[in-house]
Amino acid sequence: MSNKSFKIPAENIKPLAPGRGACVATDMITVQGLPVRFMYREAPRDANDSGWAFFSGEETDDYVDDAKNLGVYDVNTIANYDPSIVDFLDAPVGSAFEKPAGSKKFVIAEED
Repeated sequence: MSNKSFKIPAENIKPLAPGRGACVATDMITVQGLPVRFMYREAPRDANDSGWAFFSGEETDDYVDDAKNLGVYDVNTIANYDPSIVDFLDAPVGSAFEKPAGSKKFVIAEED
């Protein structure tokens, strides 16, 4: 059992994007409550994996490299933290989206 104090209690999670499988998200989203500002989809590892990973955009490489700062969640849970992801969840493997500074809308992420 996790000793993390989540921003949204489990009993308050609503069915915004049910049945989409598991994803990875950082504590900056689930514990600190920051919005999703970057998301990408890799090939799923198994039948339960959606392939999605969600980040606030504030994470450093060291932060992400520390597994204690990440969690595996149902995609629906992360949709409750930031419902703006829902319209993009059917995007194919290899997709990446970001919210530019000052924007509330996702755009296709530009490769560096």
